[in-house]
Amino acid sequence: MVVDLPTVLVVEDEPAQREILVYNLKAEGFAVREAPDGDEALLQVAEAPPDIILLDWMLPNVSGIEICRRLKTRPETRNIPIIMLSARSEEVDLVRGLETGADDYVSKPYSVVELMARVRNQLRRTRAASLGGELRFEDIVLDGETHRVTRAGQGIKLGPTEFRLLSTLMEKPGRVLSRSQLLDRVWGRDIYVDTRTVDVHVGRLRKALCQHGGDDPVRTVRGAGYALG
Repeated sequence: MVVDLPTVLVVEDEPAQREILVYNLKAEGFAVREAPDGDEALLQVAEAPPDIILLDWMLPNVSGIEICRRLKTRPETRNIPIIMLSARSEEVDLVRGLETGADDYVSKPYSVVELMARVRNQLRRTRAASLGGELRFEDIVLDGETHRVTRAGQGIKLGPTEFRLLSTLMEKPGRVLSRSQLLDRVWGRDIYVDTRTVDVHVGRLRKALCQHGGDDPVRTVRGAGYALG
């Protein structure tokens, strides 16, 4: 029997760092491909899209931020989860990385164990979302099988994290979910993610849902969290 292993593309220009990542990913049972720079990464994604990408911020020629932006603006690659790896640990860098489209952000030096958990979590939640049914709230329709979202009949483009966030909010419209609850349900309990990450992704979700007009369906409850409707 042929086992279809999840494929991870490691985009890292430092050979030592890349070797450590490749070794640990293979030990975790992943199929691994490597790219030493952004240009090679784009070529590999175009030839055979991976299941997830570990993307270093500081790359020669084309930066990781620019690679992330390009992949997230293309319909054929926008749903590939991207975990950004960076020595930049300031909040402004985290926000910039997430606003560019990254689904997760890990500061160097990082724990290999935690990084492997984040990889598994992104893959698990991306695949789980694709197996769901249909959810409806007012004029918003989310189809878990096709991974499509429409509002008033018009297509809404969402990244995998925003898709999971919307799905979580749509499961129980009107219910207020705290940032901690959203972190647990969208990102997973086995990893640490800053609560500011939730705010960034909610902002991206709001922008996407209102791109064709209409009121903002996501309600902020001061000191409590977020709710749909």
